[in-house]
Amino acid sequence: MPKIALLNQAGENLGDIELNDNVFGIEPNQQVLYEVVKAQRAAMRQGTHKTKGRSEVRGGGRKPWRQKGTGRARQGSIRSPQWVGGGVVFGPTPRDYSLKVNRKVRRLALRSVLSSKVIDKNLYVLDALSMETPKTKEFVKVLNNLSLSGKVMIVINEVNETVQLAARNITGVTVRTVDQVSVYEMLNHPVLLMTQDAVKKYEEVLG
Repeated sequence: MPKIALLNQAGENLGDIELNDNVFGIEPNQQVLYEVVKAQRAAMRQGTHKTKGRSEVRGGGRKPWRQKGTGRARQGSIRSPQWVGGGVVFGPTPRDYSLKVNRKVRRLALRSVLSSKVIDKNLYVLDALSMETPKTKEFVKVLNNLSLSGKVMIVINEVNETVQLAARNITGVTVRTVDQVSVYEMLNHPVLLMTQDAVKKYEEVLG
């Protein structure tokens, strides 16, 4: 079983804790990570893009000139695709970009990203994370105590408005609950900071 140091908000080492081998100790599956991240990024797309086709553009009801005798090419409408202001050929239309990913694949991807953080020594575990007041400088002090900087993903067990308000103005720092965080977000943040309760929740759900 992998072991990791348990820290408090002051940055002090409280001892080592053992992590579940099935959740934090597997060999990361790169293909599964790719599939899940691809699906999550696709789900972010609104898919509201739209162009007007020939039948939707306003105007063009009258034939611009007679068929023969003018010396010009025959035209039926000034809203044909070759005209400025005409319809668009094969333009994008609203669609749903979401992809289906099986539940087992999603869970394997989550275990893979958690294990990769352990392998890269980018996982930090806190005994608890609490703030008396939602002040950014207090949260910055906690990060400094832990010697953390840059993009940090913080995963807590349940919604804590005080913590989330204190962290939301810090560039690169994102706070999520166990139920909210995605594989894409974890990979997008080099450092993962979790509370001990969040670790236990993952072990219960994924173990």
